[in-house]
Formats: sequence, structure tokens, C-alpha cells
Amino acid sequence: QVQLVESGGGLVQPGGSLRLSCAANGIAFRFYNMDWYRQAPGKQRELVAHISSGGNTNYADSVKGRFTISRDNAKNTVYLQMNSLQPEDTAVYSCNAGAFGDQYWGRGTQVTVSS
Repeated sequence: QVQLVESGGGLVQPGGSLRLSCAANGIAFRFYNMDWYRQAPGKQRELVAHISSGGNTNYADSVKGRFTISRDNAKNTVYLQMNSLQPEDTAVYSCNAGAFGDQYWGRGTQVTVSS
């Protein structure tokens, strides 16, 4: 059974930082491209950051220079380091694993940026 489990969300003040984790089970993690998405209330889900199986990364313009995606294949985990958080970063953040025509999603973790 495939499971993607996100953790690390919470409430943070503007300017603060959080590190999200997504632990994968049931897949050959090192072969999968991994993405972080977010969805704010009333808005469409958007791709925030991507890391390929080979370690190449891409970011949404809105988070470039503030967010960093990384992966640890030994731990079957992908991370999203989020710095200089702003209220507009408030959303449910979900990870996605894709390879071999398959797509798997985690249930998400809430990030709230507020003073």
C-alpha cells in the first residue's frame, strides 16, 4: 500500500520559517519525481516546487528564493524548507509522487501564516 504522509505544518508569524516533510512508503522512492502543491481556501491548487528523481529542482515564481525542496532517498522523504513566510503562503500543502504513469498524493498539512 502506497502512503505519502506530510508533517511539519503549523502556525507561524510572518517572516518565520517552517520545514515540511513528506515520508513515502510502498514506492521505489528514488525513481519518483516529487512535488509540493498547495491549495488556499477558494483558490486552485498550485504547484509550489518540484524535484526530479535526479535532483533537478523547479519553483513557482511566488516562492523562488524563499522555499527550497530537497530529498533524502535513504529516508524516502522529500522536504520543503520555507523561509520568509507571508500570509499569502497560508494553504494546505500536499506532496505528490509521480513515475511510471502513476501519481500518488498525501493528505496534506496545514500551514497558517498569521500574526
